Amino acid sequence: MKPEDFDLLAGILKDRSGLSISQDKVYLLESRLTPVARKNNLEDLDQLIKEVRLKKTEALLHDITEAMTTNESFFFRDATPFEIFEKTIMPKMLEQRASKKSLRIWSAACSTGQEAYSLAMILREMAPKLAGWRIEIVGTDISKEVLEKSKAGIYSQFEVQRGLPINYLMKYFTQVSELWQIDAAIRAMVTYKEFNLLKDLKSLGTFDIIFCRNVLIYFDQPTKTQVLDAMSGILAKDGCLFMGAAETVLGISDVFKPVSGHRGVYEMGVTSAAAKSFGKVAAG
Repeated sequence: MKPEDFDLLAGILKDRSGLSISQDKVYLLESRLTPVARKNNLEDLDQLIKEVRLKKTEALLHDITEAMTTNESFFFRDATPFEIFEKTIMPKMLEQRASKKSLRIWSAACSTGQEAYSLAMILREMAPKLAGWRIEIVGTDISKEVLEKSKAGIYSQFEVQRGLPINYLMKYFTQVSELWQIDAAIRAMVTYKEFNLLKDLKSLGTFDIIFCRNVLIYFDQPTKTQVLDAMSGILAKDGCLFMGAAETVLGISDVFKPVSGHRGVYEMGVTSAAAKSFGKVAAG
């Protein structure tokens, strides 16, 4: 691929999704965008690039962005964050939110829904303690395609074998031919929305817990800072942020600080002016 062609595609992805792609990922562009060329009745990737230069139609740019931002997900990924959520964070939330009995959780860049449904199943297991509570889980992603799969809640044998405890499979899934569909009651616990993390997060409302795991690794540092600062503005002052085990806020943003003893979990730190203002409102 010519350097100028790479720069064109990389620029489109950066502007539209925040995805920062380096030259060593040319193979990824080629493997994911060749099917996009075929879908649009174009001979190959070179023809796709020519079409982009000539027309830059929204439909084509959407297909390119969707192909490059669809990432892997699986149930109870890495296990530890979900244990912390269940055994440490939820008991604290049950105590702190006892008066209003309301909890909002955001699964950012939720992909095909396994993270959001993992949280939903944990909460369903806690149903006796949550009687009378209003629980909302919101899953967002930039890709319409993965959101449709999330809403359907249908997964292959391979997908349900990755991280999902067998007792949860038996309890919360129904086999449909060679596929498995998660129960309607669990699906109803999650609201899925198409959303770009570069947009104004305030439209999503306020959350008590945010899961944004293995997402920011695809962004450059200024974009990471931008997203974290924005998240601090919609997270309750006593809320928490879950990030991937290989991710950190250190050296990127001071709006969050690590929660001692819980790797990958963050709480409000030395906050920005916007976050401080939000905290005063939340406290009132």
